[in-house]
Amino acid sequence: MLDLKFINTHLEGVKTAMNKRRAKIDFSLLTDNDEKRKALLLNIEELRHTRNKVSDEIAGLKKSGGDAGPLIEKMKDVSDTIKTLDKDLAAIETAIQSFLMSLPNIPHDSVPVGKDETENRLEKKYGDPRSFDFEIKPHWEIGEALGILDLPRASKLAGARFPLYFGNGARLERALINFMLDTHVSRHGYTETLPPFIVNRATMTGTGQLPKFEEDLFKIEGWDYFLIPTSEVPMTNIYAGEIIDESLLPCKFTAYTPCFRSEAGSYGKDTKGLIRQHQFNKVELVKLSTPESSFEELESLLANAEKILQLLELPYQVISLCTGDLGFSAAKTYDIEVWMPGQDKYREISSCSNCLDFQARRANIRFRRKGGKKPEYVHTLNGSGLAVGRTFAAILENYQNPDGSVAIPKILIPYMGGQTVIRHDA
Repeated sequence: MLDLKFINTHLEGVKTAMNKRRAKIDFSLLTDNDEKRKALLLNIEELRHTRNKVSDEIAGLKKSGGDAGPLIEKMKDVSDTIKTLDKDLAAIETAIQSFLMSLPNIPHDSVPVGKDETENRLEKKYGDPRSFDFEIKPHWEIGEALGILDLPRASKLAGARFPLYFGNGARLERALINFMLDTHVSRHGYTETLPPFIVNRATMTGTGQLPKFEEDLFKIEGWDYFLIPTSEVPMTNIYAGEIIDESLLPCKFTAYTPCFRSEAGSYGKDTKGLIRQHQFNKVELVKLSTPESSFEELESLLANAEKILQLLELPYQVISLCTGDLGFSAAKTYDIEVWMPGQDKYREISSCSNCLDFQARRANIRFRRKGGKKPEYVHTLNGSGLAVGRTFAAILENYQNPDGSVAIPKILIPYMGGQTVIRHDA
């Protein structure tokens, strides 16, 4: 959430930032309500001052035996007026808060300006795509032929966009989860967490999923709870409403969770395979940092996510999202895209974002510096480390063999009990 004082002080700059995002926002709704708010506050303050002053007069009259009745009647009218104005003020403040909640974050100056994903900026590439001397297959065909992935039966169980793994497919998914967690905890210094998979409305609001994107969420019928779309949501909110000591920063959390997304508006996109699912596994990385160190933390967060692909020896590229492609809460985002030879393209496998104090304001997450008096908002960062199903798909496509089998990446062999290749599961 953006700060109202900041918006009032830098209104033209904020308007420019929203235009860069291709966000059509009528700021007169905010400025008009803010003027009404200020006028109401002034009026209420004057009436309260009058009431306090006259109350002293009434007390003096009563003490001297005078008639305070007319003044008392007059003050009843003033009190009633104050109550009415307080209700008007509360309604206007609610409208202002709702408007602020609808505003996306301001893009950082380093973010390329562009209208959509076609204008994202390539930052670097890693690894050379493998050359194949046989017909390349997409992961869904490989998985089904090996008997380790069954999307038709998953559809029977739950509908479209749900996975069903068997045998070595389920084991490979589990191996990837353990490998990712072990790497981020032992090598990168994150604290492993196991958060709730269901959260309340306040938690969803803190990270920016609500109120704007409720249609993208799975809501529990009869309860004001939601299935998490990513463990960024519960992990970022761990210290919601708290003031933490500067010595705890940066906080570095990681978690494996299933993730649930309705994929509203994605009809007809990526209908085959594991790329766009209603339920998928993901290992997430979250950081809370001081404001001055958050962009340094973003670069290390990106490097941590990249390391997983490097260890798996999967080719990938890193891009900077342009202003028109940024997520709602992000000020800057790097996407990591893994090479998928079966689709002849790079596909997103991680987004690493710095949200500055945008989420911290919504969730009221603050820290106090050593010797400092006034608490400050932390900066929050998050990134996939990685999306497990998409990593599974990338391994099938990049490590496929002419006979239909799939080699196991060297780093995963211990996690697969020494198995070096996946052949057809009986």
